[in-house]
Amino acid sequence: MKNGIYSILKARFLVNEDSVKNWRFIVFLILLAIIMIANTHSYEKKIYQISDLTNEVKELRSEFVDRRSELMKIKMESTVAAKMEENGILPSSVPPKKIKVIKEKTALEKLWQ
Repeated sequence: MKNGIYSILKARFLVNEDSVKNWRFIVFLILLAIIMIANTHSYEKKIYQISDLTNEVKELRSEFVDRRSELMKIKMESTVAAKMEENGILPSSVPPKKIKVIKEKTALEKLWQ
């Protein structure tokens, strides 16, 4: 038992005749560790990107709501009337009348009847 612990501490398993198998396994473990670290960095980078994009979407959505409310305010009849009064155009005192257009038959349509 004592010799086994000393051989591990002195790394004799790396210099023995069959150490090629041990070195292959160690290199394999190192490659796996590098892949795991790279994968974790990629994952964290994507998380930060998602967070940034989520914040940007929230900002754009609030800006959209602000612009839409401004547009609704500008489109109101009272706002339009006030702007037109500044230019000297007053609202009509006579209500508008609806005009109906009756389609007249063309000469070709009259021939077919």
